Amino acid sequence: MTSTEKASVSPRVQLGDVEQTYTTDAGEQVHALTPTSVTVEPGEFVCIVGPSGCGKTTLLRMIAGFLRPTHGQVLLDDRPISGPGPDRGVVFQHANLFPWLTVEQNVELSGRFRKISEKNRRAEAERYLDMVNLSEFGSKRPYELSGGMQQRAQIARVLAGNPSILLMDEPFGALDALTRETLQHELIDIWRKDKKTVFFVTHSVDEAVLLSSRVWVMSARPGRIIEDIPSNVGDPTAPFDPAELRTDPEFQRLRKHIAEAIYAAQGATLKSAAGE
Repeated sequence: MTSTEKASVSPRVQLGDVEQTYTTDAGEQVHALTPTSVTVEPGEFVCIVGPSGCGKTTLLRMIAGFLRPTHGQVLLDDRPISGPGPDRGVVFQHANLFPWLTVEQNVELSGRFRKISEKNRRAEAERYLDMVNLSEFGSKRPYELSGGMQQRAQIARVLAGNPSILLMDEPFGALDALTRETLQHELIDIWRKDKKTVFFVTHSVDEAVLLSSRVWVMSARPGRIIEDIPSNVGDPTAPFDPAELRTDPEFQRLRKHIAEAIYAAQGATLKSAAGE
């Protein structure tokens, strides 16, 4: 998108001086997020990295409408966010499936809410279950699946809802390497095709650089965005190939820069900050 095009397009999401303070059960005030202002254009893929407890999930919850900031406001298409909506799909860290429904019925839920016919709901569920390699488990209950398989089912359910904004909180962390890379491929394909706006929390610097068009590095608590880094590794029209992208000098430069920023923020080892 050129600068002229950006100027003519309204921001998709705006955070205006948002701040978050919690009160613990013991009555202690915890300042989780310091005043933060940032704008996200339609179709951007934002990865959020930083030390544990720095407010990454808090930002996602604000955009999702689950949490109102203590101060400031979050705007979606220039309107204040007052609660959750079908235009935003959330993939949580841990699968949040209905245990009394089968896996396929869980995935079909968004189609029910959108009043899609039973035939089309089933076709939609089959498509996304196949995408996450769960085609043979549609008749199972969630408790019959492993934790990683439950997470894949949750991802299928959210994608089946076709939200224009995806909010993903470490969605691939519990998956094996092969499944993780498969879903990274699918997510990039969906993002490129449907021009969704994506917010993606991860502890993996590699994943952040490979997937995103933009990386937010957050400070330790109280959290704030200390770096907002464009990430344009490789040819966006070429097939997504993580192995090849890792050999790109720009990938290596960004990986080192982001890892060092996290290291500076948390005082951990550089190797740990890089997710190795």
